[in-house]
Amino acid sequence: MAVAVQLLPLLLLVASALAGYTPRYTPDWDSLDARPLPAWFDEAKFGVFVHWGVYSVPAWGEWFWYYWKDRKDPDAEAFMRNNYPPGFSYADFGPQFQAKFYDPKKWAEIFEAAGARYVVLTSKHHEGYTNWPSPTSWNWNSMDVGPHRDLVGELGPHLREKNIHFGLYHSLLEWFHPFYLLDKQNNFTTQNFVAAKVLPELVDLVNRYKPDLIWSDGEWEAPDTYWNSTEFLAWLYNESPVKDKIVVNDRWGIDTGCKHGGYLNCKDKYKPKTVPERKWEMCTTLDKMSWGYREVMNNSDILTYVEIISDLVDVVSLGGNYLLNIGPTKDGVIIPIFQERLLSVGRWLSINGEGIYASKPWRVQMEHTTSRLWFTTKQSAVYVFFADWPMSGVLQLTSPVPTNMTTVMMLGIPELLKWSEDSLDRSLLIYLPKLSPDLADMKIWTLKLKGVE
Repeated sequence: MAVAVQLLPLLLLVASALAGYTPRYTPDWDSLDARPLPAWFDEAKFGVFVHWGVYSVPAWGEWFWYYWKDRKDPDAEAFMRNNYPPGFSYADFGPQFQAKFYDPKKWAEIFEAAGARYVVLTSKHHEGYTNWPSPTSWNWNSMDVGPHRDLVGELGPHLREKNIHFGLYHSLLEWFHPFYLLDKQNNFTTQNFVAAKVLPELVDLVNRYKPDLIWSDGEWEAPDTYWNSTEFLAWLYNESPVKDKIVVNDRWGIDTGCKHGGYLNCKDKYKPKTVPERKWEMCTTLDKMSWGYREVMNNSDILTYVEIISDLVDVVSLGGNYLLNIGPTKDGVIIPIFQERLLSVGRWLSINGEGIYASKPWRVQMEHTTSRLWFTTKQSAVYVFFADWPMSGVLQLTSPVPTNMTTVMMLGIPELLKWSEDSLDRSLLIYLPKLSPDLADMKIWTLKLKGVE
């Protein structure tokens, strides 16, 4: 009964908002899954993920508190013994999260130079600390403790000035929130945490910042019925101030991943083998060992330029989006090696992005001949990406069928390339330009074919 009373204000709000007309979307997955995905998301293709919070202070990884206090991980316990005095609590890290060099304008400039079309910032991770002045996270938010700034609110306008879509990551669960632990003890038959914390926070984020994307996480311990996910999404799609542009992912309950929501990301670093029936996204991280900043990173832990571009092309050829994560320092610094990787992606996209942005999967996504080839299409053109420059200077393609209207060019090279049809297997032979040092530095190249079948 207490839970019903706690939920009553939200339910009345939804009921009053919907009164007087038939809502377009009802709070069930059949209805919600039928909503068309706003076109901007599929066209964007490349985004930057930002994991930033109190966990950036110990700089051990974003799951540090859980490993230290729940898992009793020996490495985490040794880290605390060796670096902090006895009795030091996780809450004591909060005042040290000062973000004193956080420059949201500079961040937006870096993301623009990286070629990102959307950015997803952590509003709250599993530790419960909010990067905005959440009214339901008293004394555990960025205005009360640490920077004394609205970290979320400061970034959004700078992104929008650059036509970069603004997304917010939000964790449903909080590891050690007493209301969550109580609901968990009750086998999620009560909803104290959802009523007092989760739903008010989500509504506040939407109304206050009007994001283009909500990247939900922390769903895996409880069903979507506990989180009241379908009720929230029905409000989001029908009545919220972002109802026409908002995009969400699929992490809304233990049973929703890869099944329900706006688009699919299924699990971290998910990549299918074939084109899925629904729009999807691969999220991955520059530091292969962590999503949050780590002070003990080695160079070998960081994705290389070629790994990033290969992943990007692979994902886009299969109809996906590529969301690449960075973890800033506690002071709000994007370290030089992260900047270098992002800017190298931007340089590549400035030449090859024509075959990436707003593209679609072609009838063939990949070829495995002498080298691996990927394909995308846009309007009447077919784009071919290849990572191995043939010693002969002639690239063989078996999938595109040439016609008497076929033309071939390489992005970044103004002249048309010569081509011929192999007399034996009718494959398309393309005569590549001379491999100059600048061209060689690109590592992965793009051909634009017109007039092929």
